[in-house]
Amino acid sequence: MHLPGKDGESPLRRSPGRAPGIGLAVLAISLLALHPMVHGQQSNATEDQVKAAYLLNFAKLAQWPQTALPDGSSPLVIGVSGGDEDFLGVLRALAAGKFVGTHPLKVKSVGSAEEIKSCHIVFFRAPERKRTHAPIDGIEQRGVLFMGEDESFLRQGGMINLVRDHGSVQFEVNADALDRSEIHFSAKILALAKAGFEPSRTALLNSPAEGMRQEGTRRLERSVVPEYPEIAGRMNLIGIVQVEALVNADGTVREVRVVGGHPLLAEALVRAVKQWKYQPGPKETAEPVKFSFGPQ
Repeated sequence: MHLPGKDGESPLRRSPGRAPGIGLAVLAISLLALHPMVHGQQSNATEDQVKAAYLLNFAKLAQWPQTALPDGSSPLVIGVSGGDEDFLGVLRALAAGKFVGTHPLKVKSVGSAEEIKSCHIVFFRAPERKRTHAPIDGIEQRGVLFMGEDESFLRQGGMINLVRDHGSVQFEVNADALDRSEIHFSAKILALAKAGFEPSRTALLNSPAEGMRQEGTRRLERSVVPEYPEIAGRMNLIGIVQVEALVNADGTVREVRVVGGHPLLAEALVRAVKQWKYQPGPKETAEPVKFSFGPQ
């Protein structure tokens, strides 16, 4: 099955900095459809195949720093820590013959910190959970995307975590860790993270408004995607914006306060958050929100 990109090119051969305006989950399914073992929908694929597709799509959609992926034909390396041969086989089959820009994809098993440093993406499999913390803390994170599949992974410094939710595989993001890595994704891609724009707990660094107790983050029931301002694109503005939403007991947003970020990007996030709807609760709460903007 052939799924052409622009001008007939394969989706993975586009420039690494160009993020198509379709959902990452759709991209994962489309990429899987290129593989002869899988046809059509995520529900027909094995979990390993779906997770392998996510790895390849994040490799494609990332805006890599020049120091990590310079111009040329050097391989983009995806390392797997703790992966069994079955998963490695699935990932290698999916990556065979694929490119990110001019860079061929290479898959290998990694174990030591030195091996991890030679990768662009490292996927820590769940059985390695107890061993994950030390390698992440001890490795320079710039230019290396750490991905995992364990509930504690983001708290350990991971950047993207693949999770099962209602029978499908979705992803969570640690925006702080991503920012430190200097690897960027467009706002449209980050908007697809699990629970809409509700940030992972590791990214919630803002304090609640004075006089309010925050027992935990209320579930986001409806979100609106912040529009990346056209002028911000011309200025090549990227960065993280932090705001605090004051949410009424009925779940509607009463007010949005800017905590940090470029004013132009903050204004776009404020406009969007004012339209959000949270789960109703017994009283008004302050909900911290962090969002990473990038060029579309």
